[in-house]
Amino acid sequence: MVKNFLIALACLLSFGIYAQNGTISPYSYFGVGDTRNNGTIENRMMGGLQLYGDSIHINLRNPAALSKLRLTAYTAGISHRELRLRDNSETQRTSVTNLDYLAVGFPLAKNTAISFGIQPFTSVGYDLISETTNAAQDTVTNVFSGEGGLNRVFLSLGFQPIKNVALGATVNFNFGTLDYDRVQSTQNVQFGTLDRRESRINGFDFNFGGTYTPKIGEKHTLFTHLGVDTQINLVSQNSQQIGSFSLQGGEIEVFDVDLDARNLRNTELKIPTRTTIGLGYGEDKKWFVGAEYAFQGLSSFENAFLGQENVAFEDANSMAFGGYYVPNYSALSGIFNRITYRGGLRYDQTGLVVEGREINNFGITFGFGVPIVGTGSDRFSNLNIGFELGRRGTRAGGLLEESYLNVSIGLSLNDQWFIQRKIN
Repeated sequence: MVKNFLIALACLLSFGIYAQNGTISPYSYFGVGDTRNNGTIENRMMGGLQLYGDSIHINLRNPAALSKLRLTAYTAGISHRELRLRDNSETQRTSVTNLDYLAVGFPLAKNTAISFGIQPFTSVGYDLISETTNAAQDTVTNVFSGEGGLNRVFLSLGFQPIKNVALGATVNFNFGTLDYDRVQSTQNVQFGTLDRRESRINGFDFNFGGTYTPKIGEKHTLFTHLGVDTQINLVSQNSQQIGSFSLQGGEIEVFDVDLDARNLRNTELKIPTRTTIGLGYGEDKKWFVGAEYAFQGLSSFENAFLGQENVAFEDANSMAFGGYYVPNYSALSGIFNRITYRGGLRYDQTGLVVEGREINNFGITFGFGVPIVGTGSDRFSNLNIGFELGRRGTRAGGLLEESYLNVSIGLSLNDQWFIQRKIN
């Protein structure tokens, strides 16, 4: 039953991940788009912590946590975002629904497991209008729009070489297309100009993780974690068209730009290494609290092809705090006793600087995991529901402030593979 369900779900989600417009943020105009939350809903609702792992869930951000996996796990997630955009004069509201991830993980041997899947990595999606006045006091209107993003397929391995120490590695292949359009028109002028740019991007990166989880007394465990997301080396194959159009409708002349002459046909995008350290404490299947700090030398990032003005990048860092609580994991009756309650906070200095203003993010997360009634290994499956309230950006300097509500729903289903049947 579980396997048949996942085959159908895999077909649906794989198509959806390719086809979706993953963001509606004006700030996705910069860099290679908005970086998506690449963890499962279970981890994201604990402020995005990646150091915690258990025997029935896949951890998409910490491959070392796979060493704890004891059952085959299938996981998929979907999210809906309500966004309010405000500047100093007006407010707009919009929304978007996304498929977030699809993954399968299973044990290979004692304290060793593997996982693979697909998920969005970055998303571009915006429509912006800018109006200025030229020397003749005519209104000049610029319309900016963009779409696309990068997806990634991944393969992860986690194992425990010695007691309480786990190591893991992930290889990611990133790929996708980014489209950027700019259309300019001037009051009382019959013709306008257009600028279309496309980047077809692909490249590899790796994620390494290590955890040390010694027992403190009989019940409690100390969690420590070090994770390194290596520099993402991307190759971008670029094309550009410029031309004119009639305001009455229809393009007049459109030319392909000779990017070879400017050495912009093929460019490199290097997203710097990100390092995460974490510390936590808890009682197995009862409660857990933890905190993480991550830093990234983003000041070296550059996208030469787009040549974006009034934007810079600084070194980025983020802090997260979260945990969970289960009233009675082994209760035989009363589903509320077995619900996992999760919550957390996060603050991100994203490294993006627009018009000299830092674009930072703050979020509050909470949610719960509800057991799905089943028999055998299916009894460990659960439905996860999460919420995130947050704010990004600023209204200072004529910029936009984003206030958002994310609602996420995920399934984590369990099964048993490679189990030899015994006949008495």
